[in-house]
Amino acid sequence: MTEVLDVKRPESLERAAALLRRGEVVGVPTETVYGLAGNALDEVAVAKIFVAKERPTFDPLIVHVRSNSDAEMVVERAALSQPPIPNLITRFWPGPLTLLLPKTERIPDLVTAGSTEVAVRCPSHPTIRGLLRICGFPLAVPSANRFGRISPTSASAVLSELDGRIPLILDGGATPVGIESTIIQVTDGVIHILRPGPITVEMLADFGPVGEEVTPKQGIVPGSLASHYAPRKPLFLVDSLEGIPDGERSGLLAWRREPENLAFYAVRVLSPKADLTEAAANLFRFLRELDEQPIERIYAERVPEIGIGRAITNRLQRASGGQDQPR
Repeated sequence: MTEVLDVKRPESLERAAALLRRGEVVGVPTETVYGLAGNALDEVAVAKIFVAKERPTFDPLIVHVRSNSDAEMVVERAALSQPPIPNLITRFWPGPLTLLLPKTERIPDLVTAGSTEVAVRCPSHPTIRGLLRICGFPLAVPSANRFGRISPTSASAVLSELDGRIPLILDGGATPVGIESTIIQVTDGVIHILRPGPITVEMLADFGPVGEEVTPKQGIVPGSLASHYAPRKPLFLVDSLEGIPDGERSGLLAWRREPENLAFYAVRVLSPKADLTEAAANLFRFLRELDEQPIERIYAERVPEIGIGRAITNRLQRASGGQDQPR
């Protein structure tokens, strides 16, 4: 059985760090979603991450570090000085920004799926920062769920996914951001967004030209598969609620209000205040709640594609797997 330990308990971080030093993997909260952490420099520990998640080894992992100086264990030092990388690090680290940069030889190929580049970020959540401080080595930390499933934003969600597969989960409550980090790559001074997230186009534009969003090649960027973040029930992303069949066999993930003229078995409203930040924080929790209902399908209403709304739409598109709306 997997143990769940409250991070407020004094021994929690030391217990988790001891497991990580022995090459085990641990469920931990970050500011984005809960992650499954293992020593990024230990190929055996990294392999345990893939086994626990049933994750294919062609899908690389994000490496987490405590500071930009610690990042030198992970990426080539010269890459960290490439403009505008230093300014981006100063502004957004610690925080939900992941950089794709040339890796050092210390990072096993299993972490990067054989690529010469590694995704690295410096998280802001105190729990994982405490673990990084105690351990002294970088941590490979994908989301703590079975591969392709809904990312967990609570310890209970991690337990439902990985109970019996990992020794320990640290319970730090609900994650504040609720959606995975933005992944970028800088080429010739242009910032390319490889996965939209909490650090938006508008925020990045202060640091240089932002190119059009790039669809990354499989095996280069973590979480880049077309179908990802998916519930077990079929999910259909719709532009509006007009014309969709309601009824007791369906659930609805609404943007800002429940429909007045449609009846669903279960409805979750992302943000009654029409606040995209609130919607992002609720996204995966509400998807998981709908997925647990005795229904056959889920409809998800599009949100405005501005700011973090682009990231919400990105996750819903992948969760739907491009399925057409049933009639």
